[in-house]
Amino acid sequence: MKLSVVIPVYNEAATLATVVERVRAVAFEKEIIVVDDCSTDGTQDALRDLQRNFSEIRAAFHPVNRGKGAALRTGFAMTTGDLVVIQDADLEYNPQEYHKLAAPILDGRADVVYGSRFLGGDERRVLYYWHSLGNKLLTTVSNMFTNLNLSDMETCYKMFRAEVLKKVTLQEDRFGFEPEITAKIARLHYRVYEVGISYSGRDYSQGKKIGWRDGVRALWCIVRYSVL
Repeated sequence: MKLSVVIPVYNEAATLATVVERVRAVAFEKEIIVVDDCSTDGTQDALRDLQRNFSEIRAAFHPVNRGKGAALRTGFAMTTGDLVVIQDADLEYNPQEYHKLAAPILDGRADVVYGSRFLGGDERRVLYYWHSLGNKLLTTVSNMFTNLNLSDMETCYKMFRAEVLKKVTLQEDRFGFEPEITAKIARLHYRVYEVGISYSGRDYSQGKKIGWRDGVRALWCIVRYSVL
């Protein structure tokens, strides 16, 4: 069973090599697909070095900044694995938990697995109350429209059977990807599971990029892709 790890990156020169090292250390047959979204901080040079040094790394480079959702679409189109997982490059999520995410799919129970930061993983960094409240609000509204009972719709860690992504047409360029993919897999009646994961969140001084405007957009996406 081959795993495709898709890593969208934008100005992650400080952490990219570390996250790739952590992904490579996971005992799973895999390919690593890194999509640079027109970084300006040296990430592109770091990615080219990694690509030269490690045969399992494949890279794509956007000529203009388009957003996380657009980078994921590029990455998904390059995958050849049986399973696909999203990995951010900011060290918030632990690749050693891929096996936990994969288990419900590998034993035939699930088509999609979300890694929930709120179900009680081994540990999580304590950060912004209002940010976590916003995540829970978006998850609640999403659940109302999709009739799923997720605890963490906005999580990065989403793992799919490859066939699922081939059936879903994605449109959102930025962080609207999260409610969009959730609404679309719900409408197609795929089997969705959650597992608890650890979380080492970063703050805005460390480069966190999502803001309140993305939350407003997410609310609009929940309605748009659940109803239209």
